[in-house]
Amino acid sequence: MKDIKVLAINPGSTSTKVAVYLNTEPAFLKNIKHTSEELAPFAKITDQFQFRNEIILQQLYDADIFIEDLQAVVGRGGLLKPIPSGIYEVNDAMIADLKNSPLGEHASNLGGLIARNMVRSLPNAKAYIVDPIVVDEFDAIARISGHPLFKRASIFHALNQKAIAREHAKSIRRKYEDMNLIVVHLGGGITVGAHHKGRVIDVNQGLDGEGPFSPERAGTLPIGDLVRLCFSGKYSQSEVLKMLKGDGGLVAYLGTNSAYDVEKMVNEGNTQAELIYHAMAYQVAKYVGEMYTVLKGEVDAILITGGIAYDKGFVNWIQERVYKLAPIHIYPGEDEMKALAINGFMVVRGELEVQVYQ
Repeated sequence: MKDIKVLAINPGSTSTKVAVYLNTEPAFLKNIKHTSEELAPFAKITDQFQFRNEIILQQLYDADIFIEDLQAVVGRGGLLKPIPSGIYEVNDAMIADLKNSPLGEHASNLGGLIARNMVRSLPNAKAYIVDPIVVDEFDAIARISGHPLFKRASIFHALNQKAIAREHAKSIRRKYEDMNLIVVHLGGGITVGAHHKGRVIDVNQGLDGEGPFSPERAGTLPIGDLVRLCFSGKYSQSEVLKMLKGDGGLVAYLGTNSAYDVEKMVNEGNTQAELIYHAMAYQVAKYVGEMYTVLKGEVDAILITGGIAYDKGFVNWIQERVYKLAPIHIYPGEDEMKALAINGFMVVRGELEVQVYQ
């Protein structure tokens, strides 16, 4: 069979990751960093579209990659309407929602926009997104919050959680759809998902709501104190939202969003840093226990992934609290680029059914 070439695009808040895969192997990988000065002229994230698009094309040109040979361009999904897991061809309805997201702005919104723009000039390629952060497979009971004006939402690291869960199942020669798993993603945000027979039936809303605090997010806070702070007159709405996402967690306590830097503080004997860092692991373990009850105690494995999973000390703090629940497997880092590209490869080969965004 003819070789399949796929371009994967993963825009982040201060970087754009780009990869070209030849079949299932990477032929080109690049993490393009964007300085605050470069991004300052853009009022909205979607205003960065042309800037990032041109940088990607230049990087591919410099690497002597002929985009005319591409058969799929797969972008990271953004803040769309809630949708089931899967691969979606980028259509007009999706473009409209990526530009005017119903849930707000996020750098990943640019993934589908750039992918669609690129394929306009490519004769043999189509544009897709895979498992965006709004993948919603909740059971009805998981949506209930405690007041009818508030509804629990499924917003999490769907791409990496699903990819790691499938990778683990494959490694033990089982099907993801036949397993119950708790997947912990440890990154700038932290999400803990209950995977029941191929569906994430519950997960903390780690974007700006509930769950463990993380390097830059405050997670679940004492709600009465939060309400009183909001009406104290000391802070604007935007300032409070920044406390929850961006200036929360490790940033608020220790002045850095780098877990690596905090690890160094701990190793150098900083007792305050150790307390805060340990508390973050403590809260992660509590949410693992919560998802254990969601799955009624029937859990095949606990999978820990994301960048912070490289820190053995932090992972050990989690393990010592949850090791009796199920076998624990560590998958450090996140290979979202591979997940995007492999999905593109499989859809070109006709091995995946393409979903329609409406």
